[in-house]
Amino acid sequence: MISNKVRAKQSNDTTDSGHGTPAGSEDILAAILASLEDDKAIEPITIELAKKSSIADYMVVASGTSQRHIAAMAEHIREQLKKAGHVTHVEGLPRCDWVLIDARVVIVHLFRPEVRDFYNLEKMWSADFKADAAGGVLAP
Repeated sequence: MISNKVRAKQSNDTTDSGHGTPAGSEDILAAILASLEDDKAIEPITIELAKKSSIADYMVVASGTSQRHIAAMAEHIREQLKKAGHVTHVEGLPRCDWVLIDARVVIVHLFRPEVRDFYNLEKMWSADFKADAAGGVLAP
């Protein structure tokens, strides 16, 4: 049985981009970018995904100076979003070569610089792809 408190929260939530999260992907993005700035992330970039994919509204890619730096950045982002009531899923913390933080409407990739260079996500996602009506991706 769903409690009245949970039912009230569910009815008050408005969703953004069909991802089932409270509206405000820009607020989540701003919190993530502020955390990365505070933690001295290397070359953080933001890629708008809303017109390219249905997986999220934004992707953030940044580097850290070491595995320990990446772990600290990931933990700080997770803590900030948790305090704000947002659900996150984190992968890659044991090794910290590449940590992914899925905040539903914003996906964050934290890399060691050489791993970031190898995968080059910025180049892959900067291509001018457009989503088709079924949510698939069409090449330019």
